[in-house]
Amino acid sequence: MLRIYSWNVNGIRAVHRKGLFEPFIKQHQPDILCLQETKADQSQSEVDLPDYREFWHSAVKKGYSGTAIFSKEEPLQVINGFPQDTIKKFGVTGDAYGDPNLEGRVIAAEYDKFYVVTVYTPNAKDDLTRVSLRHKQWDPAFLAYCQQLEQKKPVIFCGDLNVAHTPDDLANPKPNEGKKGFTAEEREGFQNFIDAGFVDTFRMFKQGNGYYSWWSHFAKSRERNVGWRIDYFLVSEALQPLIKEANIHPDVMGSDHCPVSITLDL
Repeated sequence: MLRIYSWNVNGIRAVHRKGLFEPFIKQHQPDILCLQETKADQSQSEVDLPDYREFWHSAVKKGYSGTAIFSKEEPLQVINGFPQDTIKKFGVTGDAYGDPNLEGRVIAAEYDKFYVVTVYTPNAKDDLTRVSLRHKQWDPAFLAYCQQLEQKKPVIFCGDLNVAHTPDDLANPKPNEGKKGFTAEEREGFQNFIDAGFVDTFRMFKQGNGYYSWWSHFAKSRERNVGWRIDYFLVSEALQPLIKEANIHPDVMGSDHCPVSITLDL
């Protein structure tokens, strides 16, 4: 069995300082761990995991964004960011907030039987000023990139996609309709992954609401489980029969997100 985890740590140094990162590793023993919002360069991290190879894709801006993959097995190759032809084709050149290609948002690792891609999707912002980047540039480019990899071998992609796909994916869908993370454009971007044949692994096992991976810091949202499911594992259809479990781990503390995971029978 192969266990792959994804976690938006909201600052790896912060989780480490709280003494919560290494106990999580010890308890869960992921074979591959994908991180988002690392907010650090590898040189700034005090995490020391002798069983893992670490691959970081950090933002140019210090203390911001960033992704990483920690892997027990050495990947065949690791690719940071989108290929230039994808950036050019979809015009992923940025907006008033900056260039998302400089924010360390995508990292892919190639293994014998599949690719693992992790993504930290740009946030649409409270005033929805980044919805256009999401809808017209980022989401189409990310889908095209995963499909390009898929031509070579099946793809597992995971991360903080910053969208609740359906009303079941957030505790309060009605008041959040049209707000960031639950706009028609963002949900359409996610639906395009499904329409392209990628499988939302968690929904293979559990239906309905109450399953969330992110909670606001306000009003004891986490204690009351008033949250959003915005962290996902999607896989190529070819891998679907190998998925034996897909889980959310709300008991793991340290970030406003909790880890999500899949187990594959290879």
